[in-house]
Amino acid sequence: MVKMMAFPGLPGQQPVPETHGVPESRPQGRSGSEAESEASVSGASSEDLVPPPEAGLAPDGEVDEAAKKKKKKSKGLATMFSVFTKGKKKKEGDQPGPAEPAEEREPGREPAGPPPTVEELKEALESGRLEAARPLLALERELEAAAAAGASETELVRRRSKVEALYALLRPQVLGVLRRPLEAAPGRLRQALAVLEEQEREDRRAAAAGARAEPAGPGEEAAPGAAGALALARTRPRRWLQLWRGAVAEAAAERMGAPPAPPAAGRSEAESAFVHMGRTMRDDLAAVVQRLKPLFPADFDVVATYARSYHRHFAAHAGALAQFELCERDTYLLLLWAQNLYPNEILNSPKLAGELQGLSLGGLLTPKQIKVLESTFLSNEVANVKELMTRALNLESQRWAQDVAPQRLDGHCHSELAIDIMQIISQGQTKAETITPALGTQITQMLLVELLEFLRSYQCTFDEFLERGRQLRNYRANVMANINSCLSFRMSVEQKWQIPQNPLDHLLNPLNELKAHGFDTLLQSLFVGLKPLFKRFTQTRWATPAETLDDILAFVCRWLPEFSELHDCFREELMAAVHLNLVKEYIIRLSKRHLVLKTAEQQQQLARHIRANADAIQHFCTQNGSPATWLHPALPSLAEIIRLQDPSAIKIEVATYSTCYPDFSKGHLSAILAIKGNLSSSDAKSIRNILDLNTGGQQPSGALFSLIKVG
Repeated sequence: MVKMMAFPGLPGQQPVPETHGVPESRPQGRSGSEAESEASVSGASSEDLVPPPEAGLAPDGEVDEAAKKKKKKSKGLATMFSVFTKGKKKKEGDQPGPAEPAEEREPGREPAGPPPTVEELKEALESGRLEAARPLLALERELEAAAAAGASETELVRRRSKVEALYALLRPQVLGVLRRPLEAAPGRLRQALAVLEEQEREDRRAAAAGARAEPAGPGEEAAPGAAGALALARTRPRRWLQLWRGAVAEAAAERMGAPPAPPAAGRSEAESAFVHMGRTMRDDLAAVVQRLKPLFPADFDVVATYARSYHRHFAAHAGALAQFELCERDTYLLLLWAQNLYPNEILNSPKLAGELQGLSLGGLLTPKQIKVLESTFLSNEVANVKELMTRALNLESQRWAQDVAPQRLDGHCHSELAIDIMQIISQGQTKAETITPALGTQITQMLLVELLEFLRSYQCTFDEFLERGRQLRNYRANVMANINSCLSFRMSVEQKWQIPQNPLDHLLNPLNELKAHGFDTLLQSLFVGLKPLFKRFTQTRWATPAETLDDILAFVCRWLPEFSELHDCFREELMAAVHLNLVKEYIIRLSKRHLVLKTAEQQQQLARHIRANADAIQHFCTQNGSPATWLHPALPSLAEIIRLQDPSAIKIEVATYSTCYPDFSKGHLSAILAIKGNLSSSDAKSIRNILDLNTGGQQPSGALFSLIKVG
């Protein structure tokens, strides 16, 4: 994912080729004592570093010995170097540094021949020849031996200044290589590491020796040379390993703090800075693992040293940014890096995951900072989602009011509102999930609340349009477009969130209301036109029910093409509403008490007309897509009540009918029984009392008789 460090969630990122160099940081400043000591090197001679003879005991031939040493002065260092290089083979791939001998030196071998003089060591160190570290260490130990032998403090201080001056030359040579380890030849890097490792051992040895040379207690006699040893102990430990770690920290700060490339279009300075630091840390640590770890001693913890230095700088930058009042974009950016990109794309990147495990680097931010930022992010994001949804609804309602025709998609009236709203919500949820899945779950609950509020606002806005826009040319088309949007909303919600049915129904209730109001609007003119046609049944005293029903169905048939731009599911629902209206209006005509039939034959003839009409209504509605099969028994069963003559049989039929239609009341039954002019009042009362019994009727599929008022 981060081969070119194109971190997700930061739009407009351009890949940058990998770089493996870890450049040199600023060199450590020298101490004042070292500077003073270095100034005295040019006037020193080898005699300065040779233990003086005991006072008053000048050996014979002293002048001759000094002359011999003087003659061998120019050969001593060369002899020593030749011993270092003897028998060593150059490793394949090693390239000498600018001042490095062609062959790798062996720091552990003691030179054969006289030791080099101060001038020779100074010249070697100034030339960058790290082989001089071993004889310099030998001179330091000779100085320590002189202190133990009881040399004067003046003499020790004079000679020590020479040693420290040489160390002042050696230290920047060693640390200079280690500050830019990837730019040094492997052989020279190994030399510098060997010197540093040897200096650490010497620090430990000197510390142990110093502990043994502690001042004597009261009444105790100090060991010979203890004062001199204590005086020299102040030069140790030199802590070069600690200085190296400080240099690594400086190098990390320089690398991480370097000005990033100019921000890409759409990217803030903070984003560019984070991308730069993330890429730099990942690539530099990968280079450390691949190229430095095999060369460094294990106890140096080179990977951990670099990783902690880079982490400290990154965390300090992130922590400082968290102290400010951030804009929404930078709040999201900081959380994204702290909770996702840094732990997943940097610390757990393929090349680093195994190396960084167990280091406990921690996060970029504290838990308290993350909690505050998450709270701010959630508040900002929910407010943005709410604002964007409100804006989308306002734009949509403006199109309705301006009589803009809706789009047509696959022959259906179409609105983009549902798509826009669900995209707005999805973007808010996705942003939270890119930070952490837990934050995504948290914002989902908040966004569902906002979606419910939006749908209620949508319903109210649509109701206002239904009232005010009746005269608009595209009024009915926009009504159908909004009804169709209900399907898009429902499908999106069901697919995106696994919500239990009851909460889902509660969430979508505003859409059900919107759809119902839209159906009422679309069907209002149709139903108004049907009423005078149904009145013919009573006006003609049911003389020609077949012709009347044919006219009714023909009238409905002329209206149906107008509803073809609804989605199929809504067209079926609308046809079910037409089916219900036809059955309801038919029952209303039967319940008007205008028709009283005194003979069984008349009642049976009316029953046959009703059954024929019921079959015609059922066939017409079913053929046009009505799924309201629960309405099928409504008219045939009433016809059966009218046809039957035996009160007991009528009671059974009424009891059965009430199980199908629990809202069938005594008033409705009385209106139907009024048609039977030959039924006694006592029998009618007995039949009505059947409805007093709790027959345990099934739950109705819809309201029928509760829509019919009887007088």
